[in-house]
Amino acid sequence: LTLAIFVRTTDRMNGQLVRSLLRGSQLSTRALSTSAQLRSEAALDQAARDRIHPKLGNRDVVGWGFNGTASYVDREEYPMPAVRFKENTPDVMALREKEKGDWKTLTVDEKKSLYRASFCQTFAEMKAPSGEWKSVLAAIITALAISGWTIIFMKKFVYSEMPHTITRQWQEDQMNRMLAQGQGRIEGVASRYNYETGKWK
Repeated sequence: LTLAIFVRTTDRMNGQLVRSLLRGSQLSTRALSTSAQLRSEAALDQAARDRIHPKLGNRDVVGWGFNGTASYVDREEYPMPAVRFKENTPDVMALREKEKGDWKTLTVDEKKSLYRASFCQTFAEMKAPSGEWKSVLAAIITALAISGWTIIFMKKFVYSEMPHTITRQWQEDQMNRMLAQGQGRIEGVASRYNYETGKWK
């Protein structure tokens, strides 16, 4: 039984590894194409498509994506989203028909329109700094400021005065009293004090 489970698990892992390698071989495709590839072998089965597709409008489901659901997410490690970014409008469909011909007849704006119909962001836009660190830093500074003012408020209005026994003078007087009484002559305070010289050993 254990051997059968091990073999089944190994086969499943090998299959996942092969699928990952095959998807990895497609990474450069997006950089060379203006449209997401419509791959029949990566398409959802009919039951899943009927369940998910009404939420997508008339956008094409073109692949696996990054988790197998028909959703659009821009991620560098999964450059081929499961669905196209925009719906199939008449203008986009006309450009897709024109795309099947000679690309020299396409203008730069038409190529950009085709790309934007399938993808929301370019790789340069995904990698561009977002400035999110500013809001994170502001939140951290605000939290520290609130904490500091809370501590000041608590010390000034909530906590009582510090007891007189915590002052340096009281501690010195207490030590002198213990020495005068000879407390701890064997292992305590008095054992570390030389009574003849009046200094600590």
